[in-house]
Amino acid sequence: MLEHKYFRTSLAIICFLLILYLGSKVMFLFVPLVAIINLLLVPMMLSGFMFYLLRPLVNFLESKKLNRALAILLIYLVFAGLFILFWVSAWPTLQTEIENFINNMPYLVQGLQEQFNKLRDNPALSRFFQGESDLTTRLTEYLNTAITWVTTSMSNFIGVISSIVIVIATLPIILYYMLKDSRKLSPILLGLVPRKYRKEGQEMLKDIDSALSSFIVTRVLLNVVLGIMLYIGFLIIGLPYAMLLAVISVPLNFIPYVGSLLAAVPVIIVGFIESPIMALWALIIIFVAQQIQDNVLSPIIYGKSLDVHPLTTVLLVLVGGDFFGIIGVLIALPVYMIAKIIFLRIYEIIVAEHEEEDTPPPSPPQGTPPAPGTPPPLGTPLPLVKEEGL
Repeated sequence: MLEHKYFRTSLAIICFLLILYLGSKVMFLFVPLVAIINLLLVPMMLSGFMFYLLRPLVNFLESKKLNRALAILLIYLVFAGLFILFWVSAWPTLQTEIENFINNMPYLVQGLQEQFNKLRDNPALSRFFQGESDLTTRLTEYLNTAITWVTTSMSNFIGVISSIVIVIATLPIILYYMLKDSRKLSPILLGLVPRKYRKEGQEMLKDIDSALSSFIVTRVLLNVVLGIMLYIGFLIIGLPYAMLLAVISVPLNFIPYVGSLLAAVPVIIVGFIESPIMALWALIIIFVAQQIQDNVLSPIIYGKSLDVHPLTTVLLVLVGGDFFGIIGVLIALPVYMIAKIIFLRIYEIIVAEHEEEDTPPPSPPQGTPPAPGTPPPLGTPLPLVKEEGL
């Protein structure tokens, strides 16, 4: 029975389910491990993110005969200079906008109500409000809910930023060793793969590395350029809180498809409070910037398009957000890409092995003498042997 494939597969499934069942009974033993993972998840995720951004620069400096460790330290010094420049030039403006936005939050709903009242009293638009006396009230409630959601998100974001002392302390150290010893990781991972599949494992690691590098680097470049375009456009039309809204739009646009809509919500609300025309101009700025990003910059920056269906992307974002919150939303697509590459590679190996098993061995060509010691086929007359006398 052990030689039967179906029996072995069933036995493996039963053993796997039994391990899961026993693991659920001793889950309390894994509580410290889960706490450690939760503590290191954000630093490791940010370190991996920065690793793919800085690795090409480190490799470039190393190709110029500069020691790898010194190249990393040099990049750290450059980032420290950029941080000081940001702190001196941009942070005062951003801090002022954040404080003003938080202080003016109680007046936002009142401003929304006033704008809706003006639209209702407008003769050209009054017919749209006939028979809908509570339309403005309901719209105000919806926008009030949206403002509350945005405020809560910003509060959570600021709370996360204020509690990342551990991340700030550990991220440079983790990132340094990831950049310095990155070439040692591949042999370690290949050591876990059976010798028979080392070649396939190496190709799989290369595919994963290439996919993650392309995804992270291109998304960062596109979203940074998008944020700069939005900031310039907001300054041109005179939108309040221009820098704050542009900074909020950059991380939200990392969320595929849904992020651009979420980023547009606070911009349109702030613009509408100023005036409906300002909201319209803000929407035009967002639309033009998105079109430049999608139709001009993306074909230039992307080396190859991601083979992920848009519906699959939306489902991944929803599932990741439901299970792991904002972190799940950000890592859903990269995790899916890794899992897809691993699954397809394993599937190719299994199919190739089945084809080898089903293929009969090649028969020797006609006229080729049989190998020594090979018995003749059935029905072949035996050669006569001449008996010699003594």
